[in-house]
Amino acid sequence: MFLNLPTMLTWARIVSIPLIVGLFYLPWPIVQINLVASVLFIVMAITDWADGWLARRLNQTSAFGAFLDPVADKFLVCASLLILLQQHRVNALIALIIIGREIAISALREWMAQIGASRSVAVHMLGKLKTASQMAAIVLLLYDGELFGLIHTRVAGTWLIYVAAALTIWSMVYYLQKALPAIRAKVR
Repeated sequence: MFLNLPTMLTWARIVSIPLIVGLFYLPWPIVQINLVASVLFIVMAITDWADGWLARRLNQTSAFGAFLDPVADKFLVCASLLILLQQHRVNALIALIIIGREIAISALREWMAQIGASRSVAVHMLGKLKTASQMAAIVLLLYDGELFGLIHTRVAGTWLIYVAAALTIWSMVYYLQKALPAIRAKVR
């Protein structure tokens, strides 16, 4: 289904991307921009969970929704990383690792689907951990301030983005290993 509640939540993530990016070009105080950007990102991260849950719960799963959901996630993460890179809150190598992995695994999944082996690269818990740590790190880095007077979010976010980068590499290796037998069988 092109327009149902789960798909509209996914579309909301896509629409939020220029809003989050655009915030950093407003003549507002940076503290205000950081707060609004991090809250908007949190809301969109929640829609990532909610759209899948609602699609299953309301029996509104669709091939289009299954396609659009990971695309929305990747756009949201990549756009946020680019903003964080521009704001000097994330290392370029870390951003490149995360964005490069997203492109590589998307291409791998597309290829595996074409050769009828998409199950070999189905989403794994390692990928979910990578996504959760990535999303949490991005929120902390977007906020870039003291949280409850205890936690400096840039420091915590930096450590967490390094964890996310390690999980990014680990999950990419995992997916490549899972795909290797199907790749070898098709190349012969």
